[in-house]
Amino acid sequence: MSDATVFGNGAVEVQIGDDYVAHIELCMPPNNFFSLDLIGGVADALAHLDRDDRCRAAVLKAQGKHFCAGADFSGSTSYTTADLYAAAVRIFRTQTPVVAAIQGAAIGGGLGLALSSDFRIAAPEARFSANFARLGFHHGFGLGVTLPRLVGEQATAELLFTGRRVKGEEAVQLGLADKLAPLEDLMAASHALAREIAISAPLAVRSIRNTLRGHLAEKVEAATAHEAKEQAWLRQTPDFAEGNAAMAARRQPNFTGSSLNSG
Repeated sequence: MSDATVFGNGAVEVQIGDDYVAHIELCMPPNNFFSLDLIGGVADALAHLDRDDRCRAAVLKAQGKHFCAGADFSGSTSYTTADLYAAAVRIFRTQTPVVAAIQGAAIGGGLGLALSSDFRIAAPEARFSANFARLGFHHGFGLGVTLPRLVGEQATAELLFTGRRVKGEEAVQLGLADKLAPLEDLMAASHALAREIAISAPLAVRSIRNTLRGHLAEKVEAATAHEAKEQAWLRQTPDFAEGNAAMAARRQPNFTGSSLNSG
């Protein structure tokens, strides 16, 4: 890789190598929790790479223990859900093929970010989870579009209803990940796949990619609008408060579903 950073906002940095492969790095370790700087930074980075003839494919990777542990519900945020999802839609609108290198957790919205990529290579220690229902919440980041596209409707329902964690080997079996690589080889394997893409004719790759997934941005935009509405009312329920308290205390939540019988 080149030592030159071609894009950076503090949360995300991008370098381009001499083999037409860029590395987009999440730089908020150890958890790389969601923020508008993080998600907007990925969108800005991809928009930059779309215009840079030195890049034909990219690796999305993360510093620290986890790829992206999703939202940090323990504190307040300075951005709105609408802002966050607008940035997410921008990620799906970009044209550069992306290989995500997944170590540690890809949880909640972090799973949504991982599934925005064209391919995922996972370490055996990786953990994928759509844990929203365990928090008393509705899924987001367009997972209602991207998850069934990869694993099918039934597996999607099971993963969303239970929120269970899926490790790297099972993720490959389900279709959440495309390949498994030992943690020490994860970056090399991800770069190798991106390099294989970069060797192909770039205009042809973009044309094929648009045929395969050019419709996703519009579908994700509609999905996130619905998701935001569902999340807004669920955020006000006792179960959401209980889910977050249980997560913070590392205990099993005691949900009541009381809002179902109100009014």
